[in-house]
Amino acid sequence: MSIGSTTFIYEGTPLYPNPAQWWYLVDKYKINVMYTAPTAIRALMRRGDEWVKKYDLSSLRLLTTGGERLNEAAWLWYWEHVGGKRCPIIDAYGQTETAGHMISSLPVVDQKPGSVGIPVPGIFPDIVDENGNIIKEPNKTGYLVLKKPWPSMVRTLWNDDEGYIKYYWEKFNGKYYYTGDLAYKDGDGYFWMEGRADDVVNVSAHRIGCAEIESALTSCQFVAEAAVVGRPNEITGEEVFAFVVLKEGVDKTRHDEIVRKLRELVREKVSPIAKPEEIVFVDALPKTRSGKVVRRILKAIASGKPLTQDMSTLEDTSVIDKIKKAVEDRNPIPKEE
Repeated sequence: MSIGSTTFIYEGTPLYPNPAQWWYLVDKYKINVMYTAPTAIRALMRRGDEWVKKYDLSSLRLLTTGGERLNEAAWLWYWEHVGGKRCPIIDAYGQTETAGHMISSLPVVDQKPGSVGIPVPGIFPDIVDENGNIIKEPNKTGYLVLKKPWPSMVRTLWNDDEGYIKYYWEKFNGKYYYTGDLAYKDGDGYFWMEGRADDVVNVSAHRIGCAEIESALTSCQFVAEAAVVGRPNEITGEEVFAFVVLKEGVDKTRHDEIVRKLRELVREKVSPIAKPEEIVFVDALPKTRSGKVVRRILKAIASGKPLTQDMSTLEDTSVIDKIKKAVEDRNPIPKEE
């Protein structure tokens, strides 16, 4: 508004009255910069490409996302089918606490599908290990920290100065701002988010990021969305339990074939020990109104524990019973030969 631009805001599901609603609006109003959440992109991707082809999207010049990680499969679909392989995609990392983007895939540098890009000028992030040592090897996961202050940084928590110090600064003895996120940096200096530090599965003393497994699962042509949690296992400590939403039109009677394909993808892209012990197909995942998956609910369902969590932030509580039934009715996972 400060530079006189026109802002178009659409409130409501992108699937009503049909999955072409957004593309109709882009065509009608000649929208040139589109901003949405990765969850919405995956939901539209699940409905197929034909809805996008119905309208002229040539007015678009820039595509952006926010709120959560944009996985590689959704990035490629957004770029190819919505942007026509010509619009840069701006995926950025930031927090409510940072009050702005800290790392971003800028349109003036090379794009890497699935990466949040490079540090914004004036921001100094890095990856450290459990002891606060900077990890110099590329592609090694660690804790994302910020090494220097920035103008919009959070100064305290409401009525909780002590809690602010404890959560954001004590982990590394006041040396770094602790984001609470896992990430790694590749050889070109691009950052790749792995999810929250508490969103990990501990299998045989190996800490595996849920986001890493989810990315492997969603790289399958049959999969629209995936969410991974850890379930207690007497031998390995925890085992991987995956909830998968298939794209529309996928034949669910091919259950065994698809499960084998998904486990093999995780083996190849992550690690043999990261293979899901259970894969359950569901129609939808429990999400907040902002589109973030609520894994604590899925973890309780996978572990067979009673649901005592607060449900007030969920967009649709009816999905809980459907997921519970899918778990109860699940087919045994095909055993490897």
